[in-house]
Amino acid sequence: MKADSQYVFAGIIPARYASSRFPGKPLALIGNKPMIQLVYEQAAKSVEIVYVATDDERIYDTVMNFGGKAIMTSTDHQSGTDRCAEAVTKITRETRIKIDIVINIQVDEPFIKPGQIDLIKNCFKSENIRIATLVRRTVSGEDIFNPNQPKVIINSDGDAIYFSRAAIPFIRDTEKTDWSKNNVYYKHIGLYAYHTQTLKRITTLPQSYLEITESLEQNRWIENGYRIRTAITEWESIGIDTPEDLEKAKRLLDQYI
Repeated sequence: MKADSQYVFAGIIPARYASSRFPGKPLALIGNKPMIQLVYEQAAKSVEIVYVATDDERIYDTVMNFGGKAIMTSTDHQSGTDRCAEAVTKITRETRIKIDIVINIQVDEPFIKPGQIDLIKNCFKSENIRIATLVRRTVSGEDIFNPNQPKVIINSDGDAIYFSRAAIPFIRDTEKTDWSKNNVYYKHIGLYAYHTQTLKRITTLPQSYLEITESLEQNRWIENGYRIRTAITEWESIGIDTPEDLEKAKRLLDQYI
């Protein structure tokens, strides 16, 4: 196994223009910069190789204009994971750099901390880790029932057992209002890293029952026997899903960047 310092990491930011709730989201301005630029600059503080993978020339041109690197990918991808798999193949072909580990960085997380990316990189110091992601412990009384914030069960090794939009675990003989007061819950933070060959393999797997049921692709990987190592972060960024989220982010820019 390679030592961590010998791994070549690449941060890839999948970015598409089309969005049912917020078309053109990556190009929305926060302060005087498009959101994609804020994400890119934060990622570049932790990872030397950073690319935006997009299917839209407007996004591609924006990235190139601010001095970033971008690569065009297919319009047919169903997920950011699929887009990352195509992108890393093209980046390797163009640069002749062998990328060991791909970090999939969400385009709608402009306030992601470089330390979070460092956390996920550190997972690969452990032998045989092929996929990693971040989680956050909830605080007492926090809302754990929002289906838009997936929860995860973790085993004693720190590997994810299952991801769900429901509040898991179910606490028997306890009022639901008390669940998060007396028990540990983990919310999933959507930052992933994969060994390059593992990334390519998992994108060839057919959709699984639990993936379709929960609409969470990481359950497909677990169902097919892949281990997902988790690292715990205390920080949860602000995801931009709607124009209303954007306005909130604008107000908080000076606080977070």
